[in-house]
Amino acid sequence: MSEKDSSSKPSGKKPASFESRDQGQGDQDDWHRNLVNRLAFASINEQRRTRRWNVFFKGLLALYLLAILLLYWPGDWPNVDKLDGKHTALVELKGVISDESEASADTVIAGLQEAFEDEKTAGVILRINSPGGSPVQAGYIYNEIKRLRKKHPDTAIYAVVTDLCASGGYYVASAADEIYVDKASIVGSIGVLMNSFGFVGSMEKLGVERRLYTAGESKGFLDPFSPSKQADVEHVRVLLEGIHEQFIGAVREGRGERLQDHPDLFTGLIWTGEESLEMGLVDGIGSPGYVAREIIGEEDVVDFTQEPDLLERLTERIGVAMARGLGAFAAGGVATLR
Repeated sequence: MSEKDSSSKPSGKKPASFESRDQGQGDQDDWHRNLVNRLAFASINEQRRTRRWNVFFKGLLALYLLAILLLYWPGDWPNVDKLDGKHTALVELKGVISDESEASADTVIAGLQEAFEDEKTAGVILRINSPGGSPVQAGYIYNEIKRLRKKHPDTAIYAVVTDLCASGGYYVASAADEIYVDKASIVGSIGVLMNSFGFVGSMEKLGVERRLYTAGESKGFLDPFSPSKQADVEHVRVLLEGIHEQFIGAVREGRGERLQDHPDLFTGLIWTGEESLEMGLVDGIGSPGYVAREIIGEEDVVDFTQEPDLLERLTERIGVAMARGLGAFAAGGVATLR
């Protein structure tokens, strides 16, 4: 074959420029594929992490809600198994006695009614830790205890004092069949008070003039921004003495001949548990467990205390206490058994 023919025959290979172009296109395709794969795996991993965090936070939320349930309903569940037999019923009276507190008449009376109505109740313990409060609320509870005892003559009620049973708290306790205390408990304060403030001097120093317009001669009675009047003070004294006499009458009715003739008994003073035992204000030294076991004879205790719902408790902790303080300040003064 001639040299010309051999040079014109196709060699079967692509030119170098085409090979490099194809190789570059293949590398680019591989890069795109790897990029898509990396993005897809990154998206999958992110979704997995998100799911794990969701599970984590949901678990924390569940634990938080469970903790709240255990915090606010600690005594409701364990008592269920004790309802099959005789038991000692327990009702708490804790804190200041007022219509907006846990120691309101409505709350305490509801617990007492359930305790007395339960056929398996062998006796009732009213556990008290209170400085007193509203004479009206204390009177409601006192009268209801008397009514329930008359309705259930075979079911005795025992007041058991922990730290403090003063004034309105003792008013309530005196309705019980017997009162038990710790030797270091504080008992007494059988008296009535009404407190307020006077800002007349401060207003004069500041150059502030009080302008009070009323219809009725005594409508501005006890206004803290006006000078006190002797007639108003005398009226308050008579009012407080009247409530004090009601208090003394309730204590004498409840305690009867057990009270000792002591000159300071109704002066508003307080005493230790040991001293109050000597004065006839209480009947013995003992804890709720002692009374349930040794006096009532049923060691198993079922709590009938009415608990406010969770929302009410949270609301009270946030701002109700402040609102009560401002309301009491604006009202100028309310008679209290404290």
